[in-house]
Amino acid sequence: MFTGIVQGTADVVGIVDKENFRTHVLRLPAELLPGLAIGASVAHNGCCLTVTEIDGDVVSFDLMHETLKLTNLGRLEVGDKVNVERAAKFGDDIGGHAMSGHIVATGEVTDVIESPNNRTLWFRLPRELMKYVLAKGYIGVDGCSLTIGSVDGERFCVHLIPETLTRTLMGVRRVGDLVNIEIDPNTQAIVDTVERVLAERGA
Repeated sequence: MFTGIVQGTADVVGIVDKENFRTHVLRLPAELLPGLAIGASVAHNGCCLTVTEIDGDVVSFDLMHETLKLTNLGRLEVGDKVNVERAAKFGDDIGGHAMSGHIVATGEVTDVIESPNNRTLWFRLPRELMKYVLAKGYIGVDGCSLTIGSVDGERFCVHLIPETLTRTLMGVRRVGDLVNIEIDPNTQAIVDTVERVLAERGA
């Protein structure tokens, strides 16, 4: 489980391609290294990955073909950065909302609105996911727990404070970029339950 409070960014320093498989090698920030062990979970742009090798601050992770296809991690190149968060431990503050690290789709940045003290990003999602996107609800974007600002058709926006912009990749996202999306599981459960009950009553 993750809190959705991204702890920083990490540089991609190596990519090893194999058949339907890939290894990503990251240089992690020093503050994320204490206690890190092979088998630990670290979220990359919100996607939960397992540590497979550690060499100082250089850490390797394996990605299956499905992960590369479903998320924006398949577009990474050496020199890119990713948002990173280590798995939450018992007793940690849940400053955002509980997140599983299971990405359901990518969203496209459609508009960026700059203002002196914040930044607003608009995203387009697949139509079938928009029923789970509610104004003032939670959503995971590249591993960041964010509050949904407004919803307009197949788009929604979030408003970002300076701390989020400096700590994460949200400060450099541009129109056309793809971001990883995790739907709030509580919202999904409620919407799916209501739909099922209404369908049963209609039948």
